[in-house]
Amino acid sequence: MQAKTSVEVNGEITSSKCVYTSCYCEENVWKLCEQIKNEKKEILNEHFAVFVSNEKRQVPLWMQKSAKDPLAPVVWDYHVILLRQVEGRCLVYDLDSILPFPCPFEQYSQQAVQNDKQLKKKFHRKFRVVPAEVFLRTFASDRSHMKMPNGEWIKAPPPYSPIRTSESTMNLEEFIDMTEEGEGEVMDYKAFVRNFAAVTN
Repeated sequence: MQAKTSVEVNGEITSSKCVYTSCYCEENVWKLCEQIKNEKKEILNEHFAVFVSNEKRQVPLWMQKSAKDPLAPVVWDYHVILLRQVEGRCLVYDLDSILPFPCPFEQYSQQAVQNDKQLKKKFHRKFRVVPAEVFLRTFASDRSHMKMPNGEWIKAPPPYSPIRTSESTMNLEEFIDMTEEGEGEVMDYKAFVRNFAAVTN
């Protein structure tokens, strides 16, 4: 686990104090939402957790720290980022990216997401956009998806207790699945860019 310290600049959280565990992006974003709620609850409604996935569970993203070549994509089964809409602009928080933190939405969409037009259809991404407050209230993970059949961890889990709600200990699949109804709104690439790039103009 890599510990970073959070500093707020004009109400924006920087990466200097964010809880981070490699390969647990959904929990990293949940902890970031929790931090915002604890430190500056009045701006929580400006934030959205965004799950990126598709039917094939093959979603390419560029500018990822885990890439051997930053100009080459990493193909995730899913990825999770945080968005903030404020004062006519949109910012992206991605702790796994080499881009600025936070990053202007247009820069992130152009350099990290890139256009679906260049991709085969099986790689087209969908985006489940969930208000941060809803994400904090409804998300749960027992981390079973990160265990091999013999019970060993694929990647070491965070040191804190698994995230759970009064109703669930594991509903990660409901957030990743882009075909089923669930929390938030599912958008294709065009709708995602149109909804969030518009506020930066």
